[in-house]
Amino acid sequence: MSHTSRDLAATPETVWEVLSDGWMYPLFVVGASRMREVDDDWPEVGARLHHSVGAWPALLDDSTQVVEMHPRTTLTLLAYGWPFGRARVTFRLTPSGAGTSVEVEERVDRGPGRFVPSLLHDPPMTWRNTETLRRLAYVCENRP
Repeated sequence: MSHTSRDLAATPETVWEVLSDGWMYPLFVVGASRMREVDDDWPEVGARLHHSVGAWPALLDDSTQVVEMHPRTTLTLLAYGWPFGRARVTFRLTPSGAGTSVEVEERVDRGPGRFVPSLLHDPPMTWRNTETLRRLAYVCENRP
């Protein structure tokens, strides 16, 4: 399991606005290269993002589904990553002074990726989530 956090100079409301706009995910999620469709009820439980991962011409179409949502505090997603499996990703937002502490927890919960020792898959997941939070900070901290 990967657990990463970062303090953002943005309010929880601003961070939630970004997480609630499915079309913005390719701006900050490492590996998401394009958004094909966002369900109208995103980020309600059951709603999906329909995206592609990878780099052209080796793009894979996939989706991510909301399984838990508490506005301005928690968003838990099932990120499908064929052929590797599925990961459960949770964003937690906590007010911190004038900003927000954002935590990302990710664990592979289905598919062949479950059988890869954590010693091998945790470091790359942590690096990816560290970069995702860095990009999320850019987006949130520079919103008008």
